[in-house]
Amino acid sequence: MVKPGYKQTEIGVIPEDWEVVMIGDLTDKVGSGITPTGGSKVYKSYGHPFIRSQNVGWGLLKLEDLAYIDEEIHNSFISTEIQKNDVLLNITGASIGRCCIADKRIVQGNVNQHVCIIRTKKYVLDPLFLNLFILSNDGQKQIDSFQAGGNREGLNFAQIRSFKILKPRCIKEQRAIAEALSDVDGLIASLERLIAKKRAIKTAAMQQLLTGKIRLPGFGQGQGYQQTEIGVIPEDWEVKSIKEIADVDPENLSTNTNLKYEFKYISLEDIDNGSIIGFSEQIFFSAPSRARRILRKGDILVSTVRPNLKSHFLFDKDEKDWICSTGFSVLRCKKDKSIPELVFFNLFHYNIERQIESLIAGSNYPAINSKDVKALKVFIPFEINEQRAIAEVLSDMDHEIAALEARRAKTQALKQGMMQELLTGRTRLV
Repeated sequence: MVKPGYKQTEIGVIPEDWEVVMIGDLTDKVGSGITPTGGSKVYKSYGHPFIRSQNVGWGLLKLEDLAYIDEEIHNSFISTEIQKNDVLLNITGASIGRCCIADKRIVQGNVNQHVCIIRTKKYVLDPLFLNLFILSNDGQKQIDSFQAGGNREGLNFAQIRSFKILKPRCIKEQRAIAEALSDVDGLIASLERLIAKKRAIKTAAMQQLLTGKIRLPGFGQGQGYQQTEIGVIPEDWEVKSIKEIADVDPENLSTNTNLKYEFKYISLEDIDNGSIIGFSEQIFFSAPSRARRILRKGDILVSTVRPNLKSHFLFDKDEKDWICSTGFSVLRCKKDKSIPELVFFNLFHYNIERQIESLIAGSNYPAINSKDVKALKVFIPFEINEQRAIAEVLSDMDHEIAALEARRAKTQALKQGMMQELLTGRTRLV
């Protein structure tokens, strides 16, 4: 039963004053450009912006790696000149489906063959509304429907023109929807900037606190500095190898383990730059052969495979039956020698980065082993209390960043919900 004010269409129930139309009937242009002869060799450091697929993000321009072309090449590509409010859509490769709006920063630029310009008819289809539709679940499903075998390979112009968009007939309502969702985008962008700022502050704090260049109140009064084999540190600090302050790989499952033993397993893919993003439930007889390292609260997982990616993790769960891959070395800090949090933060400091880079330099398969991990050297205060104080400051920063990231995730989820409501007419703004 369709409720009053709505109607049934081929793609679902919509308001009576909305319509389902193909993009080709609402646009003046659907087309892409080409890469100039000579490719990157003819790119300039200034001139007309040349937009490639890496410059088109999910709803935003990414101009960190922006190329330019000169006036002569631009004039030869005049049919692909970008106008303000053009919708730019990636149509090939892994980034297919990403789209954004052209703003004044790239007006009079050009696109290459991997980016399609969609130029809407004025007063018929609002470009911001179209951009949001393409980014929505319905828009992305239509892109997927043209990809053979589920692989996102490419879109042609006829397919793009055939996209069916659900829209209000009234341009005023289209703009109201676009503005409401853009306001949420603005909040997400402000959170992104704040998170980036907080991360930069934390990085700077790590560089200062983990080398003793800045001492926290109550520590280091009257102390000077000393030169060591890996850098200058306070006189009441020392350089220690990991094996001096922690036991490495202290517990492992043996071949005599009960075949029915059930456990939670952390693989290399489950850790990303200090955070756990997943785990799996395993039974010993069918578990991966790498599932051997036993974990206790406070253990530190050091990635030994591609360690330059920093897939390290501080295990803080007070639970039994957690196992990790032998692709990690597990550090268990020695009491009265070190605290886990400080050792963990040191893994992300340039001092450790530099040592790891020297170990994997020239290797086709960047990896280190437990022996290498034991030999890594860190700066560390004599006093456990100072170690703890430094770790608490950096942990507080992590908690603040995590809270902002959680807020960003909630805002992104809110936007998805709003898109589902507003882009289908379930909720009306005008």
